[in-house]
Amino acid sequence: MDALDTRLIARLRANARTPIAELAQALGVSRGTVSNRLARLEREGTITGYTLRLRPEATPEDVVAWTSIAVEGQQRSVIQALLGEPGVAALHDTNGRWDLLAELRVGNLAEVSAVLERIRRIPGITASETSVHLRSFKG
Repeated sequence: MDALDTRLIARLRANARTPIAELAQALGVSRGTVSNRLARLEREGTITGYTLRLRPEATPEDVVAWTSIAVEGQQRSVIQALLGEPGVAALHDTNGRWDLLAELRVGNLAEVSAVLERIRRIPGITASETSVHLRSFKG
């Protein structure tokens, strides 16, 4: 993946229904370039599907968890892999013991387990620790 792929994926993460013509204009490339890149990213398995995002309060039954992640080596490739993971609702750079903090938002605990299995297989991730959200007192 290059910088254009990264920018394309970022725009699709913000709105997966963005028309190709609009993506092309925003990225400063032709519609054919966007179409070809999307086809390649799908074929290579980088893009595994398209989904929708709901306001957190719209799905109170979702399981929310936070995974702290330690990265060794090239952090950029780990970030790209995590941004492509459907179970990762948000990703944050942190300091201290952990390098990244991923917010997971899925339908049930079995899905949390599946997301964690996929995350642990990402090259460069050396350790992780997950906490499941039980309830909020403020916010």
